[in-house]
Amino acid sequence: MMPNLSGKTALVTGASRGIGRALALALARAGAHVLALARTVGGLEELDDEIRAANGKASLIPLDLTDSAAIAALGPSLAARFPRLDILVANAGDLGELAPLTDIDEKVWARVLDVNLNANLRLLRTLDPLLRAGSARVVFMSSNVGGAEPRAFWGAYAVSKAGLEMLAKTYALEAKSAGVRVAVIDPGPMRTRMRAAAMPGEKPETLPEPAELAPLLFHAVSSAYDGMAERLVFREWRTRELA
Repeated sequence: MMPNLSGKTALVTGASRGIGRALALALARAGAHVLALARTVGGLEELDDEIRAANGKASLIPLDLTDSAAIAALGPSLAARFPRLDILVANAGDLGELAPLTDIDEKVWARVLDVNLNANLRLLRTLDPLLRAGSARVVFMSSNVGGAEPRAFWGAYAVSKAGLEMLAKTYALEAKSAGVRVAVIDPGPMRTRMRAAAMPGEKPETLPEPAELAPLLFHAVSSAYDGMAERLVFREWRTRELA
C-alpha cells in the first residue's frame, strides 16, 4: 500500500533516470515534496512533468556530485527553504569500467569512488543538520557486488559499494540519538541503463522494472523502520511479500 507522505520532504540523487527516477516519482505520488538531484537537466525536467501530471510536487537540483563546493553549499541553501529533511535517497552511482584491477585507469577509479562513496560523505556532511531536525530516514542504494561479495573485474564499483555500506553503518550509529535511521537497499539486477552497460547480452525484459522497488523503499522510509543500516535485498523482500 502507498503511504501518506504529505508534508514530507525527500531528496533523491541520480533522479533523472533509472532507479532514482522511479523512486522519486513513487515518493511524489505518495505526497512527498521531492527534491530531485541529478546532472542531466533534460531528464530532471521530464521527471518534473511526470510528477506534476500525477499532482505531485518537485524541486529540481541540477548538480554534479563530483562538485564538492556545490554540495557544500547545498545544505545551507535547502535550510533557507525547508526546516528539515525527512528522507534522503542516495541513489546516484557510476559503474566505471569492468576490467582487471591492475588495468583500471586511475582517473576512472577515482571518479567511481568519488561518485559512489566520497559524494555521499559530502552529502551527509552538508545535510546532517536537516536530517537530524527531521529524524530522517536515509536510504543508500548499494549492490550485492562489493556490498556482500567480491566479483572479478568489478573492482572499482565493488570497492566503492563496500565502502558505502560501512559509511552507512557508521552514520547510523552516530545519528541514532537524533532519531535518524539508515537503510541499505540492494536492488539486484534491474532494467536500467547501467545494467545494460554492464551486461550487454542480457535480455532486459527478464529483469524487474525499477518501479517495483517502491514498496521496499516505503518500508525503509516509514516511521516504523528502526534499522541501523539494515541490508534490505529486493529479491528476498519480494519473495517474502509474495509468500
